[in-house]
Amino acid sequence: MNPPILERDPSDPQKEKKEGVNPLLKLVLELGPLMVFFFANARGEWLVRKFPVLAELGGPIFVATGLFMAATAIALIASWLLMRTLPIMPMVSGVVVFIFGALTLYLQDDIFIKMKPTIVNTLFGGVLLGGLYFGRSLLGYVFDSAFSLDAEGWRKLTFRWGLFFLFLALANEVVWRNFSTDAWVTFKVWGIMPITLLFTFSQMPLILHHSLDEKAGKEEKAGK
Repeated sequence: MNPPILERDPSDPQKEKKEGVNPLLKLVLELGPLMVFFFANARGEWLVRKFPVLAELGGPIFVATGLFMAATAIALIASWLLMRTLPIMPMVSGVVVFIFGALTLYLQDDIFIKMKPTIVNTLFGGVLLGGLYFGRSLLGYVFDSAFSLDAEGWRKLTFRWGLFFLFLALANEVVWRNFSTDAWVTFKVWGIMPITLLFTFSQMPLILHHSLDEKAGKEEKAGK
């Protein structure tokens, strides 16, 4: 049996609410916590001087972890208030941030927060590729059905994203195990983001080729 073609009902009020949210605001909610993490790690000592209570958390990476957790919670709450729903990826990532961030602060060991991207990306990659093994293309649910593709398109895109998530997990392991904490934080914020954007744009030809909206438009033109 072919995987279902994932389409969202155009009358879905949640979709209307999501589309009404300013794209720049959505970008800030998604990337804001990472920027807080980067700034707090880079200026951890300055933050402790300004806010002595932060000294209870430990060194810069622990201050950054605590503020990262707080920023992630704020971003998730804001997303819920604005859209009345939480996208799967930020929600799962947020749960892992809270768990591994708490372990990092409690045990004063930054290995846990460094492993967080590995865990999240391996989880997403494993779920996507595992779904394909059982005949299910799950990417539409992960991406909240942002677009409509035919069954072959979902299978191909799911396979590619599954491999890409595993690549990100491997890249994180290589960087945090072989480079300094500052280098890892810089890679996490300024390396992963451009790599992901480039990969996303590279998938546009496949998306356009298998887009149901594109095919419908061509059929409509041909019928005139």
